[in-house]
Amino acid sequence: MTPQGPAQQHAHDAGRFTELVESASADDWARPSPVAGWTALDIVKHLVEWSRGFLTGARIELPALDVEADPVAAWKQHVTDIQAILDAPAGRVLSNPHTGDNPVDEAIDRFYTGDVWMHTWDLAKALGREPDLGQERCRAALEAMKPMEQMLRDSGQFGSAMPIADGASAQDELMAFIGRDPAWPATG
Repeated sequence: MTPQGPAQQHAHDAGRFTELVESASADDWARPSPVAGWTALDIVKHLVEWSRGFLTGARIELPALDVEADPVAAWKQHVTDIQAILDAPAGRVLSNPHTGDNPVDEAIDRFYTGDVWMHTWDLAKALGREPDLGQERCRAALEAMKPMEQMLRDSGQFGSAMPIADGASAQDELMAFIGRDPAWPATG
């Protein structure tokens, strides 16, 4: 079943990410990730912390969560908090100087849920697993980002594009586009 709407998309993507979070051992949180300088724990912290701050633009104040003390509990509480907003957006608008005014559910979907989806790749790789983000979705995301490549690079949210072999999968192309090495960790 293809998710329909922001609430279903978040439930789907956060569910897949949650499976990875729940599968991590205590020692796994210190493992390096494909994001330079980040560990597996840093990926979870990033998703929790920036999005909770982002929601203040909709006058939604969520309490801080101690991801370092218990990454699994913090992530699960975070998912519950975000899903509750998406399940009942109540006409709230999120105002942001960079993105303008957007219905809160659309803003979460557009900026946060996609981040969860792409960071699923990072967390899976950090945990030594092979991620599958879906080739069609990767292709669509890549095509949507290409026209605004310079703006994305200038934002600092993506690294320099990595070289990619001809005939690479859409997922590998997307990861290379956002500055990840699809072959991470490199062996040798």
